[in-house]
Amino acid sequence: MTGDRVPLSVLDLAPVPADSTPAAALANSVDLAQHAERLGYRRHWVAEHHNMPGIASSSPAVLISHLATATTSMRIGAGGVMLPNHAALTVAEQFGMLEAFHPHRIDLGLGRAPGTDPVTAAALRRVSGPQSLHDEFPQQLRDLMDYFDGSHPRINAVPAGGYRPELWLLGSSDYSAQAAGLLGLPFSFAHHFASANTAQALDVYRRSFRPSPLLERPYAMIGVPVICAPERDEAEYLAGPSALSFLRLRQGRPIQMVTPAEAAAHEFTPMEQTLVGQWQAPLVLGDPDTVRAGLEELVARLRVDELMLTTMVHGHDDRLRSYELVADAWGLRA
Repeated sequence: MTGDRVPLSVLDLAPVPADSTPAAALANSVDLAQHAERLGYRRHWVAEHHNMPGIASSSPAVLISHLATATTSMRIGAGGVMLPNHAALTVAEQFGMLEAFHPHRIDLGLGRAPGTDPVTAAALRRVSGPQSLHDEFPQQLRDLMDYFDGSHPRINAVPAGGYRPELWLLGSSDYSAQAAGLLGLPFSFAHHFASANTAQALDVYRRSFRPSPLLERPYAMIGVPVICAPERDEAEYLAGPSALSFLRLRQGRPIQMVTPAEAAAHEFTPMEQTLVGQWQAPLVLGDPDTVRAGLEELVARLRVDELMLTTMVHGHDDRLRSYELVADAWGLRA
């Protein structure tokens, strides 16, 4: 890596295009992780989503196991596990086991959102009455940390005790930013879908930070949507399917990603154009020099320690090429 540029990492949603299958999407995730490791990316995270036909990463722990086995040095993790969907003990046991298999390579990013719609969230949690998905999060987080520390008063979580992954808090608001600061944990903000709140949340995190045995100083990362191609026109063309997928998600009709030609043929209404504009706000798009400049501007303005890039395009080869072009422009392999 050149100069004082911050590390780059990968956020992978295991996208399932309309002309493909979940099995192919998962195989592509393994291929992407191996590719990113060769390029010099620091970590490869997968995100928990449910009831979305275009995303195959519903079980981060299982996918992480395959990715970590298929790579040798890159950090592999969850960005993240939606803690309200799970028993804290189960998460501790799963990620303790992953850490035991792959020492000093596993990250556990924790979120408090469901990662899905309310009906699916209820099915995951097996609750019948109206309950806030956030009500139990503070206690779940305390239990989880106690399991990894081996300090829980009644339960010995094997193999979590003594095999703690690197813990992160994730968020798209001030809540997790403040919690991460007070607990002395690294923090990753979802700039890729909440860019209007990024600067404030990072400021809250830094002002709230208290040094801990896990971290001496604040460490902030943001997720950034990036599409890079040799020419800007091609990058804009490749962005079409992702824009249409976002639009359908916001309309409550999630779809699998269509081809760029199909997306280009869609006639957006004025209201749809407004929604797509929200998706485009944090997007860094263009040729390698333009993308590098856009990322440098984010680092300088937001003072982040790391960037996690997510590239959602229809073709797997286009996705690999985008990460490769950015890596070379950033000097990862220098």
